[in-house]
Amino acid sequence: MRPARLSHLLAALIGVASAGSLSAASVSVVTHHYDTLRSGWNRNEATLSASQFPSSFGVLQNVAIDDQVDAQPLVMPAQQIAGGVHDVVYVASEGNTVYAIDADTGAILVQRNLGPPVPWPLGCGNNGPNVGITSTPVIEPARGRLIVMSYVNGMPPSYQLHALNLTTLADEIAPVTVAASQTLTDGTTFTFDATYQRQRPGLLNMNGVIYAGFGSFCDFSASHSRGWVLGWNAGTLKPLAHAELNDTQATSPTDFFLSSVWMSGFGLAGNGTTVYFSTGNSDCNFYVNPEACPSQSTYDGITNIQESVVGMNSTLSAREGVFTPSNVFAMDIADADLGAAGVMLMPAGAGGADLAAIVSKDARLWLLDGTNLPSVLDMHQLSAGCWCGTSYFQGSDGIYRLVTSAGNALQTWQVQTSPTPHLIAEATSYVQSSVQDPGFFTVISSRGQHIGSEVIWAVARPSSSTGLTLYAFSGTAVSGALPQLYSAPAGSWPNLGGNANVVPVVANGKVYVASYKSLMIFGSNAPAAANAPAAAGAAASRITASSSPDTGTLRVSGTLVSVDGTVLTLVRRGGATVRIDDSAAAASERIAVLVIGQPYTAVGDPGRDGIDVAAAAISRAKPVAASWPEDR
Repeated sequence: MRPARLSHLLAALIGVASAGSLSAASVSVVTHHYDTLRSGWNRNEATLSASQFPSSFGVLQNVAIDDQVDAQPLVMPAQQIAGGVHDVVYVASEGNTVYAIDADTGAILVQRNLGPPVPWPLGCGNNGPNVGITSTPVIEPARGRLIVMSYVNGMPPSYQLHALNLTTLADEIAPVTVAASQTLTDGTTFTFDATYQRQRPGLLNMNGVIYAGFGSFCDFSASHSRGWVLGWNAGTLKPLAHAELNDTQATSPTDFFLSSVWMSGFGLAGNGTTVYFSTGNSDCNFYVNPEACPSQSTYDGITNIQESVVGMNSTLSAREGVFTPSNVFAMDIADADLGAAGVMLMPAGAGGADLAAIVSKDARLWLLDGTNLPSVLDMHQLSAGCWCGTSYFQGSDGIYRLVTSAGNALQTWQVQTSPTPHLIAEATSYVQSSVQDPGFFTVISSRGQHIGSEVIWAVARPSSSTGLTLYAFSGTAVSGALPQLYSAPAGSWPNLGGNANVVPVVANGKVYVASYKSLMIFGSNAPAAANAPAAAGAAASRITASSSPDTGTLRVSGTLVSVDGTVLTLVRRGGATVRIDDSAAAASERIAVLVIGQPYTAVGDPGRDGIDVAAAAISRAKPVAASWPEDR
């Protein structure tokens, strides 16, 4: 892969920029994780500082939203909207509703619904009960547009790409229906089918092209779902001539394809010339069909690129590099996706190379040479995996630092340049333990390299009480730890079966956290009573956590201890066992990759002849039993 010019890398950082707005210091946040490198770093925060963290910091406003929010909020100052000039925070929900909200008062200025969301696609409850707008949109400041991808219910469902006016939320041009096709290895044509494809990663706007990644719903219907990366001209929404399909193999031992692009919602990354993403598992499920499972991976780096970091040229006509761990087959059959996390890039100044970082489900932190994939510069084994993405910043001492999360541990790493780029563990602190998958998202705010200004922010995934917590830590290590500056409740998350991939947004002295039916605005001079939960949060407690679609009369969860043909044995809460017939779920391709020792939830009807449940669907459950839905 040819090196990217420094000018391109600097251009990739324009997501956080002076906006010439109500205040000379006002900052806009126009894309996921602040910039197209996905650094997570706002280097222009003039108000919030670790060395002078306000004692009055707290909840200023709590705004009711119509549904769960998986997309990161975006911020644009000085918008002429709703009869006045407002700093605006844009929020998109799984109910397919887009909100323009006053960033200070929390008043809803304009809102628009883009159509009915899809309930429980394929019976998958990862983002249930609705799937509408999951990915983080992008703002085009020059055109005054918000580019957003909605999932609209119908026969069949469809993805609609919209270019909305920032002040009216009306379509600037007609929305387009997502469509694509690719040629498989046997010469046949494979066509994009929105029924089976899930659009989760944040959208990327690079050089006037909008890119989106697609995966599956719970790995269900794996014979129909494959990983895609598609692109459209930002001005016209005309699709690119080329589309990336990660698995073009015509056949598979068990009709299991995938190689999805999902990345826990992390945005596709770009350095100005190359688009980066990561892929998930492919290959067969050994525990479902061991006789048909091959003795080696279907990965070949060309026709199938599962469990990989991929760099594509800007037209999506050619791959510029692929990194794949050597144990790709073991990762596949263990469902240990590299693509559970997104790819974060660092500019050439960070270590003398254009670096890329990612953490896999099996807890390996990889430092890669992004201009020379598959070159590995460094690797570290962490204490737990990361369904998330990394961040980075440059400290007041001039040292670049990588920020990771593993389990409930927050860790900083110094990026060293000599003799070659490598990482040195520096400091560790902790957030609350969660009943969901390991890891969480972090961002950093600082006033340039002003001494003591660096703050690391995180929203910890819910504990069994279903609550989210906002944390602030000093970015300056003290005796191997990162001093905690603040923590407080930050919304609710009753869907414990679907990870809370919440990214806090820090801009202009405020912090925005979008969660279940709520946008919370934090800042200085907060009233003491403002930390009470909103009505939406109270309503969340009445919803059954991790509720599953009604695909049967019974629902049971437990840890898989054995597979005997079509019969699975799970150990439930309290130690009782339950026998599950998975034949119907397997026939309809509504069954997760099965791994002994991992927990699952089965829904279906009563069985017979010693079978407790005839399963219609079997999905992976979260690792802690407290997050499992109630058996019924």
